Amino acid sequence: MESKVSEGGLNVTLTIRLLMHGKEVGSIIGKKGETVKKMREESGARINISEGNCPERIVTITGPTDAIFKAFAMIAYKFEEDIINSMSNSPATSKPPVTLRLVVPASQCGSLIGKGGSKIKEIRESTGAQVQVAGDMLPNSTERAVTISGTPDAIIQCVKQICVVMLESPPKGATIPYRPKPASTPVIFSGGQVRADPLAASAANLSLLLQHQPLPEMQDCKCQNALQCLHNSGTVCHSTSRCMDANPQASTHELTIPNDLIGCIIGRQGTKINEIRQMSGAQIKIANAMEGSAERQISITGSPASISLAQYLINARLTSEVTGMGTL
Repeated sequence: MESKVSEGGLNVTLTIRLLMHGKEVGSIIGKKGETVKKMREESGARINISEGNCPERIVTITGPTDAIFKAFAMIAYKFEEDIINSMSNSPATSKPPVTLRLVVPASQCGSLIGKGGSKIKEIRESTGAQVQVAGDMLPNSTERAVTISGTPDAIIQCVKQICVVMLESPPKGATIPYRPKPASTPVIFSGGQVRADPLAASAANLSLLLQHQPLPEMQDCKCQNALQCLHNSGTVCHSTSRCMDANPQASTHELTIPNDLIGCIIGRQGTKINEIRQMSGAQIKIANAMEGSAERQISITGSPASISLAQYLINARLTSEVTGMGTL
């Protein structure tokens, strides 16, 4: 890694990888590639986007640290602009945070977390950004996703601190990079039951399916798809008329999961089910195993939006497990 001195102090060249959904990639590419061209020219960083018909894409940013920070700033402000535009006809009053996902070698995640979580706590407190390091590696790789949420300014400060940690603690051993898989057949829903098709797609492909189909108990919305509306305004949708708040009254939805797949939903010491509870905001209860039964009941209680998100996250876990692509 070549280093050189700049006005800001030590300035080195490094590479940062981002994991983005198709719509996010489309936003930074812009019409006829104009947006990403402008980002490259103004930041001085090399910005490459992985090819392929994949629901998720890898965006690689390479250059001196000051160029990388400029590129991150432009991406974060572009995403904030997209959020503001999507809320122009929405009744939602609170603006959701900008969210970026870094792809980091697993061997560096320990340094990022710190002893007893001290480092990641320090980064959160000093930047005001929320930082989450995934517990498991991305499928067929030795990398983990690091999710950063907050204002563009908080995200930029957070990325700077993460870069310092990565420079101080280089990866150990060979890194197998994460490569998103092309879209294929999704998981099958049958009534209130979840049927995991052995030929089903990865969780990313399930995400693509849900982007074009309504989630349960959706309200009218101007957003282009259910996931966008759920992300942008905390509502769910199935049409193109106008956004309405999801029914705030709690309801309960039940799923039936095969016993041999329940472990991937619960995770080690309950880590996965707790993540799903935290991310969705829903209450999730898993029934005890019944003698002679090959299935377990999962009860999800909350608003329609939180139930829908919990279902999506549960099915993402199932898809990943059934296809043998590792855990998310």
